[in-house]
Amino acid sequence: MRLLNTRTLELTIFIGNVPEYVILSHRWEEDELTFEHIVKDPISNPKSRARQKQNFKKIQGTCALAARDGFDWVWIDSCCINKSSSAELQEAINSMFRWYQEAEICYAFLNDVPNQEAGWGERFRHSKWFTRGWTLQELLAPATVEFYAADWSPIGTKISRYEEVSYITRIAPIALSHQWHTVWYKFLAAEKMSWAAHRKVSRAEDETYCLLGLFDVNLPLLYGEGSEKAFRRLQGEIYKMDGDCSLFLF
Repeated sequence: MRLLNTRTLELTIFIGNVPEYVILSHRWEEDELTFEHIVKDPISNPKSRARQKQNFKKIQGTCALAARDGFDWVWIDSCCINKSSSAELQEAINSMFRWYQEAEICYAFLNDVPNQEAGWGERFRHSKWFTRGWTLQELLAPATVEFYAADWSPIGTKISRYEEVSYITRIAPIALSHQWHTVWYKFLAAEKMSWAAHRKVSRAEDETYCLLGLFDVNLPLLYGEGSEKAFRRLQGEIYKMDGDCSLFLF
């Protein structure tokens, strides 16, 4: 697992004995600062041109908040995964639910929600963060999710706002007010799949891959196979595990 130091902004790989870390949940944007950018032009260098990219502020804000909360390490998908390595990408996607689950805190950064003074109530309910496929597991897996507006002002937590988040997402309230590992067995496969039904992803196969952790399934990634084949593979694995026929409603 590759983590970013909150003070030096240097990347370090940990194999076993992973230190405490916080994790970021966000929507990818066009000018995202990626692992490739950081390797070529390390942001640990104050003169790095990568620091001039608009989305450096998102990394900077995440690290500042984590450091303030007493953490030395953060995980941010955009800069902690080497997507040019198919092996690393496959490991990351199959491990991601667990990584979010094991994080001390998940910061959910809603960049389309203004600060509180601008009246974020309605904007919070209509944030695109709630419409993305990958943010479903990022909402459910961590024990603690803290929501932040575009200026990093706090909006609340998954627990403090669980009724409102349930209304927005149509996710059962108990799945938000309790830790996932204590309630996952209460839901049929069909209900869990319904939570993702109207969410959007960038690549067709990710409609399936973003659900792997939710069903505790590992699958080889076969980008190019298409969404239907990927989904049928997931259905087959779920059925082999628990024989839940409700999944065939989708």
